[in-house]
Formats: sequence, C-alpha cells, structure tokens
Amino acid sequence: MEAPDPSPLTAPRLLWRGVTRRCPLCGGGGCFTTFFQVKDRCPRCNFPIRREEGHWIGAIGMNTVVSFGALVVTFVVTFALTWEERRGAPVFVSAGLVAVVVPLVFYGPSQTLWSAVDLLLRPVEPADDVDPRWLPPRRP
Repeated sequence: MEAPDPSPLTAPRLLWRGVTRRCPLCGGGGCFTTFFQVKDRCPRCNFPIRREEGHWIGAIGMNTVVSFGALVVTFVVTFALTWEERRGAPVFVSAGLVAVVVPLVFYGPSQTLWSAVDLLLRPVEPADDVDPRWLPPRRP
C-alpha cells in the first residue's frame, strides 16, 4: 500500500478526480466493480463514495445536464455544417448517437463527480469512517 501523502482538497483537484473516476478524497482508483457499478467505499482510504441517502439523484442530475449540453452542442454543430444541404438525416443520426452514448459513458464519472462536489460542500465528518492517514491538512 502507498504511503499516504494527502494534498489539500481544492475545487479543481476534486473535480478532476471526480471526472476521472477516482476517489475524491485520496485520488485512488479502483472505486468501481464494473464499468457502471461504483463500490460503497474507496479501497484505498475507505471514503464512502455514496455519502448520503439519495446520492444517485445528484449523480443523475449531473449526467442529465452533461448529456443535454452535449446534445445542444451536437445540434448546433450539425445544423451549422449541414445548413446549405437542408438535410435532416445527419442531424438526427448524430443527435441520436450522442443521446445514447454520452449518458452511458458519463454514468460512472457522474457518480464520482457528484461525490467530489459533495465533499467540496461538506468536508469529511467522523461518521464517514475514513482512514485518518488520508485526511487532508486543514486550511488556515
């Protein structure tokens, strides 16, 4: 096992760890049993990935926002690229692909990203039962 060297938890660090499917507290990987199923706790620092009841609501909300954002960008780009031809097939095919692929691919990162946002808003509590060696230094 690695020697703990907890770094201060800044917003960019937390969000990057969330997007890359890592534990928001320690940055360790292995937080998923399958591509879609998140473990209850980080195997490295024992941080609860789903800290509160209803964690999935925030994660699905983030997934929805990202998916709709990608869909809007897809519509705008394909309309701009196919404006002269006035054909709908490229628009509908690309939008259909984005509407199916983005929510599936972003499902895992939405789980850890929501945990990172939750950790940013609500610091580690004693009830989280985290390995104390991984607790970040307190801010002055």
